[in-house]
Amino acid sequence: MRQLNYHPRTPIFHRMNPSLARRAVPVGAVALIAVSTLAVACRRKEPPAPPVASANVTVNRDKAPLGSPIEMTYKFVVANDARFDEDYKVMVHVVDTDEQMIFAFDHMPPVPTTQWKPGQAVEYTRTEFIPIYPYVGDTTIQIGLYSTGSQNRLPLAGEDVGQRAYRAARFQLQPQTENVFTIFKDGWHPAETAEHNSTVEWQWTKKSATLAFKNPKKDSMFYLDVDNPGGIFEEPQQVQVTLEGQVLDRFTVTPKQQILHKIPLKADQMGGGDLVELQIDVDKTFVPALVAASSSKDPRELGVRVFHAFVQPNN
Repeated sequence: MRQLNYHPRTPIFHRMNPSLARRAVPVGAVALIAVSTLAVACRRKEPPAPPVASANVTVNRDKAPLGSPIEMTYKFVVANDARFDEDYKVMVHVVDTDEQMIFAFDHMPPVPTTQWKPGQAVEYTRTEFIPIYPYVGDTTIQIGLYSTGSQNRLPLAGEDVGQRAYRAARFQLQPQTENVFTIFKDGWHPAETAEHNSTVEWQWTKKSATLAFKNPKKDSMFYLDVDNPGGIFEEPQQVQVTLEGQVLDRFTVTPKQQILHKIPLKADQMGGGDLVELQIDVDKTFVPALVAASSSKDPRELGVRVFHAFVQPNN
């Protein structure tokens, strides 16, 4: 029998060029890339939000020692088309040369932002006491406006250093030893600090307290920052400040209201001695443990609570 040779049909494969295989992209991925590219293009075309105001800060000194007062003047010029739907807070960050925040002076402006009008210039000055912080050197003040609810910041006109914080001013921090040497002499209780904020410190006076300081021998300003926290003693108190027997100032301390008094000191009032003594007298004192309906066991005689008592020579 003749043997039949069987030749099975061999399928034919078309081999793809390897370079084409490497470039092959699924259809779905192509669509995704196209959509992403379109989205990026749209974002690039989106204009930045217009500024609601310009902001400027000036300070009264270009060098300030730690612990000293500094006068900061803020000026906002509202844009012609600006509208504010809530009362925004002013962000004031002081940063070091590495752009790291070292302390802040955030505050509500004296005129709430909901009352700002298009084209209006809002200007005011605040006295701030520089915290005692382990840093000396150059600093930058960054300013902004933010919502206390959402924390969102508004766009302002100026140099944006990121996240709508705007570079506004510069000054140099000096060591605390550059301040006028001051001694809390008689009539003071030991210093205390706030429970949740160690940068807030105060000393209670007794009925009469003496403050001695090195004579700057030039006209100066005495800053006296006081209050009565209330809660235990709710009566107004009269405070008198004297220098060498001469009355410099009298004022009333109302419970739960912290006040800053600025008292001019003339060079001739301070005389020619090396040390000068100021006396702070309070007309009413109280002992918390003896106040009716008080659960306090504090046996001290308390006058007023002093946050800052500082002598600043005039420039």
